[in-house]
Amino acid sequence: MMMLGGLLCLSVACFVTTTSPDAVVDIVPGSNPNIRGTLYLYRRRSGGVNIRGTVTGLTPGLHGFHVHAEGDLRNSCKAAGGHFNPFMKNHGSPMDGHRHAGDLGNIVADYDGVARFHIADRHISLDWNSPLYIGGRAFVIHAGEDDLGRGGNAESLKTGNAGSRDGCGIVRTAQRPRYY
Repeated sequence: MMMLGGLLCLSVACFVTTTSPDAVVDIVPGSNPNIRGTLYLYRRRSGGVNIRGTVTGLTPGLHGFHVHAEGDLRNSCKAAGGHFNPFMKNHGSPMDGHRHAGDLGNIVADYDGVARFHIADRHISLDWNSPLYIGGRAFVIHAGEDDLGRGGNAESLKTGNAGSRDGCGIVRTAQRPRYY
């Protein structure tokens, strides 16, 4: 194994290594005083964003995970507004073509209340000239499971019935765009 100027070479295969993310989100408490975490966001060459994160202090199980419209963490994350939805669509699953741009589904916390995850999404962007740009917006982790718009009521099509806002954080972007 050897390092060659940003390439990690194992045998005959080489992989691009990233030393720093394109954006970082520090998760702070909302309605849950125990929540903490960090999200690392990487711009994808093919479009969209890779999100890698670890969040602690959650209750075990599924938690709704969304990008919200405002970068405001006041009032236990309620000032972050609704889900980021530049095209005015209904709430849905990350696999749905018709969904809010900020609908990222659920993350799963283990029995110790820790969620470790990697999400690749094409409906959000770190390119400042895109209508899907999320720089300065808030990520929110909800207390309950997101029903992915399949709950059979109006609130499901708006929020996924994911409950209160356990924690949140603002997307802080790097100065220069990089692609990986």
